[in-house]
Amino acid sequence: MPENNLKFSEMPYKRPDLQSVKALYRDHIDRLRNARTYDEARQVFLSFDREDEAVGTQSTLAMIRHDIDTRDKFYDGEVTFWDAAGPELAEFNQEWNRAMLESPFRPQFEAEFGSLMFIDTEIALRTFSPENIPLMQKENELVTAYTKLIASAQIEFEGKTYTHSQLTPFKVDPDDGRRLNAWRAQGKWFKENQAELDRIYDELVHLRDQMGKNLGYANYIPLGYDRMGRNCYNKEDVERFRAAVQKYLVPVAVAIYRRQAQRLGVTYPLSFADDALSFRSGNPKPQGTADDILAAGRKFYSQLSPETKEFFDTMLDRELMDVLSTEGKAGGGYCTGMGEYKVPFIFANFNGTQGDVEVITHEAGHAFAYWMNRDRIPSGYAWPGMEACEVHSMSMEFMSWPWAEDFFGDDARKFRYSHLAAAITFIPYGTLVDHFQHEVYEHPDMTPRERHDTWKRLLGVYQPWLRLDGDIPFYADGEGWQRQGHIYQSPFYYIDYCLAQTVSLEFWSMLQDDRENAWAHYMAYTRQGGSRTFTDLLKNAGLSSPFDETTLRSLCQKAANWLASYDLTSIP
Repeated sequence: MPENNLKFSEMPYKRPDLQSVKALYRDHIDRLRNARTYDEARQVFLSFDREDEAVGTQSTLAMIRHDIDTRDKFYDGEVTFWDAAGPELAEFNQEWNRAMLESPFRPQFEAEFGSLMFIDTEIALRTFSPENIPLMQKENELVTAYTKLIASAQIEFEGKTYTHSQLTPFKVDPDDGRRLNAWRAQGKWFKENQAELDRIYDELVHLRDQMGKNLGYANYIPLGYDRMGRNCYNKEDVERFRAAVQKYLVPVAVAIYRRQAQRLGVTYPLSFADDALSFRSGNPKPQGTADDILAAGRKFYSQLSPETKEFFDTMLDRELMDVLSTEGKAGGGYCTGMGEYKVPFIFANFNGTQGDVEVITHEAGHAFAYWMNRDRIPSGYAWPGMEACEVHSMSMEFMSWPWAEDFFGDDARKFRYSHLAAAITFIPYGTLVDHFQHEVYEHPDMTPRERHDTWKRLLGVYQPWLRLDGDIPFYADGEGWQRQGHIYQSPFYYIDYCLAQTVSLEFWSMLQDDRENAWAHYMAYTRQGGSRTFTDLLKNAGLSSPFDETTLRSLCQKAANWLASYDLTSIP
């Protein structure tokens, strides 16, 4: 067992010998199939879980260190190795899964560890065919190519050069001309690289379509749902949710943006650049340096609960966060886990905007949930499904409101308003991303231009407050989806954010009435880890389902009333 108090920089990385790993997996599969007693099968099961977690930790270390500096030749080579090795090892994982499902000791496993791991295993088996291994390897290559292309951006603006993340503060600058020019500069970069972005995505769509067909499906969509591990809802449930978003949320979002246009003194509908500015005096900005934000985060988690205090102290003391935006760093942010060390890791790009604080709340919400479930067996139970994971993070953002002054100082009132408004207005955008992907994979032979036209058409359905007059090339031309990495990297992931945001709004509603009650429900939800399906996690914690239309309707009404009555007169 590795030493479990190492700092991230001290964690050793060593590329495993692929043939040795395959032999190790084969040995476990054979031993499981030949087990004569449950105790014997159980020991093999526990051993495989540890070994698989150790291999996964090395892969994760390589990914993180590559993302911190995509120019690093060593870790670039390691990511290339894992891009190819992952699909090959998946074949052995699938054989292990099949052996578990066929085990005569399945009733005893279910009695001790629950039935969900078998439900998820059955779904996982549906995602794999040896015929798809070269396609999965090529898919990994293309996703890495997209990540590196975005990370390589050198955007000229006002005589200097910026990455996408570094340009973000200018995209919310209160000066109308400067803000518009920043949006145009970013749009120009995307236009200059559009042929490559189109090529990568076109190849991904056709690869994934073929994967689905190799498994007997008409297209990629059923496989996409299985790859996301959807075990308690289906495409029809998502379609009903999208319809409810159009019915209840879009009108509330329209009202929010009409008031925003009045505050800014601009015409409605808004340009993309005006959509990005909540207040004429500027969006809420965190006070102080990155270290000040981390210190405010330590205070927040120290005072929130004993569990969160231990967690965040560990994150800081063991260097389990890399949050500064630097040259060569991959874009975006995420939380992952290193199971062998029983710790999470947060990757982000601070850029002096409100999003910096949301890293400390959102990504740390993921990390806290993992921390609370780090010793679960099987290790896969440490994480629930993606949509369930996002509940931890989005709801933690709302838990931070009483500490807003520590993060934002005089901008705390701005933050609370814009945070709730953004939670409401995000859901139509996220639903647009999902709807777009369904249309793309239902019609995989679309040309790149047809895909852009589809996005532009759906913008009018889900974001009718945006002006599509060509004022900002790329965005107004229906091409803005290409900046959304999830569309390239994780098909059908994005609706998970929308489902989770709906649940987080229920936590926001609870917080308005009784903070202790809201935190009790949060911990009841979080302590379950991934031991239940998403809908069962909610039910067991006394929370409502986002698939119930009345949930969205009532939450929209309460949030709309709060926003409409919020006193903004003293905020310039």
